[in-house]
Amino acid sequence: MGTYLQEVASRLVSFDTVSNKSNVEAIEYLGAHLSDHKFQVNFHRMEVGGVPKLNLIAYAGPPEPNGLIISGHVDVVPFAGQPGWQRDPLRLEVTDSHVYGRGTSDMKVFLAQCVAAAARLELSSLKQPLVFLFTADEEVGCLGAARLVPVLPEFFRQIPQPQQAWIGEPTSYQIGYTHKSIGVFTVTMHGKGGHSSIPEQGVNAIAVTGKVIDTIGRYQAELRAQRSTTFAQEFPDSPYTTLNFGMIRGGTAANMIAEECTLQVSYRSLPDVDPLLVHHEIERRLQMIDRHDYGSPQHQATIIVGDPFVVPPLLSPRETPLEGVLFSVLNQKSSGGIPFTTDGCQFAQAGIASIVCGPGDLDQAHQPNEYIRREAFEQGTDVILSVVHCLCGATARG
Repeated sequence: MGTYLQEVASRLVSFDTVSNKSNVEAIEYLGAHLSDHKFQVNFHRMEVGGVPKLNLIAYAGPPEPNGLIISGHVDVVPFAGQPGWQRDPLRLEVTDSHVYGRGTSDMKVFLAQCVAAAARLELSSLKQPLVFLFTADEEVGCLGAARLVPVLPEFFRQIPQPQQAWIGEPTSYQIGYTHKSIGVFTVTMHGKGGHSSIPEQGVNAIAVTGKVIDTIGRYQAELRAQRSTTFAQEFPDSPYTTLNFGMIRGGTAANMIAEECTLQVSYRSLPDVDPLLVHHEIERRLQMIDRHDYGSPQHQATIIVGDPFVVPPLLSPRETPLEGVLFSVLNQKSSGGIPFTTDGCQFAQAGIASIVCGPGDLDQAHQPNEYIRREAFEQGTDVILSVVHCLCGATARG
């Protein structure tokens, strides 16, 4: 195992970069290493809820077109209180077959492999520019990338902005060119509180929420029946828009009429569907339901459908140079859909076509005792160097 790779990965895992915390120390650590390897390093600074955050843009190579962006995020999902942990989440632990720690699969090891690859590159041999773009707040809606994209041209004044990006999310090195969108919104039912012994004088918000769930559930069944032939191969398990009831909260006590109840709903639309259409249809259907509860025929609840938070889909063009090189380097023959969202959907707003492919395993992402297979840990740096050689012409030392 390369000692430098292990050193960088170990330090990255040790940073507590859960999305609600600052990532500054971790990003500056990565920037210092890339600067040592003669990359031009820039930081995009943000403040989110009073918490400082950074995106990193580092590049090397001549001012020629057709360069390559390699990208990943440094934030991780929470681990405090997550049941099942038997290891220190912030300590890289290496065994004969696995490398453990929060973010090993998703996706700090890939970032460490990028730095290890940068250390071995002969930058003078680059024929096209190579860019490393590391983001904040991907796990909470790709927000770091969304904030970066409007100002991205400011960071590409010395080299042309590359039009293709490789995002090293955990796919077990399967190649993906598309993913669904995500929409999340809240439905709030306002009833009329009172004593549970006289239900006719109130409106039970929980009872009305049951009708809301039934209405949305029936729509969910309709969507499931509308299976897409266009994306049947990309999303074989769910070639349709999916819906989920994520959280529900309501009521104060067993002997009180529940005055308010909130329901959080999420959905994932196919890449060729406007993600706002699902929200509009749910809103339309909820306007038509009977808002009385079962014990109060005289009064009605108020239903408020909140605006959706939307992460757009990714639908990159096929047969890009990056896709072809990944086919060759990884001995793959096909590219498909991935079941999660990525920063690539934000990069698309800047005309950057993204391919998603990384060494981690999706079944380890967000899990207790998260790990990456040791073989994937050790081979990843060479995979990056091979792709950079094919697309940017660079040779490597060692």
